[in-house]
Amino acid sequence: MSKELGVGIVGCGNISTTYFTFAPLFKGLNLVACADISAAAAEARAAEYGVTAQSVEELLANPAVDVVINLTVPAAHYGVTKAALEAGKHVYTEKPLVISLEDGKALRDLAKSKGLSVGSAPDTFLGGAWQHARAVVDAGDIGTITAGTAHVMSHGMEHWHPNPDFFFQPGAGPILDLGPYYIAGLINLIGPVKRVGALTSMATPTRTILSEPRKGEVIPVETPTTIQALLEFEQGASVTLSASWDVWAHRHVPMELYGTEGSLFLPDPNFFGGKVEMSRRDGPIGALPDWSHPLGIPNQQHKQGMMANYRTAGLADMVLALIEGREARCSIDRALHGVDIMTSILRSGEEGRFIDLTTTCTRPEALGIEAASALLRPVA
Repeated sequence: MSKELGVGIVGCGNISTTYFTFAPLFKGLNLVACADISAAAAEARAAEYGVTAQSVEELLANPAVDVVINLTVPAAHYGVTKAALEAGKHVYTEKPLVISLEDGKALRDLAKSKGLSVGSAPDTFLGGAWQHARAVVDAGDIGTITAGTAHVMSHGMEHWHPNPDFFFQPGAGPILDLGPYYIAGLINLIGPVKRVGALTSMATPTRTILSEPRKGEVIPVETPTTIQALLEFEQGASVTLSASWDVWAHRHVPMELYGTEGSLFLPDPNFFGGKVEMSRRDGPIGALPDWSHPLGIPNQQHKQGMMANYRTAGLADMVLALIEGREARCSIDRALHGVDIMTSILRSGEEGRFIDLTTTCTRPEALGIEAASALLRPVA
């Protein structure tokens, strides 16, 4: 297999700029084409980044495209990924993999039958902060993880996103939109989940868009916007996950994990870097020493300041895994287990009972400094 694969992007919305910007940092990726349901959107991105604009059908038939990045809205993930696999392409999709477990299993089986690989975001757990935490956990520095908390809270996306409708439709909401970051991070550190229970609700049946160009338009809310979930992991830990778009302000940290020998305090899993803190049995809470992980170096300005953003690392690892004949860290089995966790949380809220999961997975292989460096192109 070639050491560089041709990459085509389907879906040229806001998130596509991230992939176009950061894919060139990584080995093995050659962006060649893009497509969108709007030809104008595809042409604009193509002109901006020097690739070929095509229709979706043309891109899937393009022999120069080996891997399709699926950046469509969640409800379209299954159909686009299925079409790409049927066209003989490997696929890396934005989160969530799909919005139903049945669709995810169908894609897994189709990919296996065709000898193709499917990977899925999020890949932020490959970042320096999360891999530093992984090294601490693997070294036994906090002992056995027994419990934890995770919080993702805000007042939604209608304040800034030009077309926020899909965030409030089935297939999104805070669990399926932002939950993947937290769940992938937890699987990386603790492993698979055994069962879940949840209470779910929504504060209002509609939202008013406050961003241009649709400012003032009222849109329906069709999925829970506040979820209080309890996750029981196969290794015995229990973690509470609070996800809400009905919160104006709070003081919760993104994630804390409690072990028999100490505790870990983790940054926002939507980013690759950030401060990781730890305490031992009777010691103070303090930051971990500097760790020169290449995927933790701040490289992009955000409202919080300079942050580390290396999205496409999961795609680069998937391509290298294809070349090396190993399992990708952002594998379909882990993404499918994440879908099982998230949809079971929503189902638990609907049915008022604990839900036993029907899938499992392994923890991904750690991505240490040397392995992460091997994904990056040499700096000119």
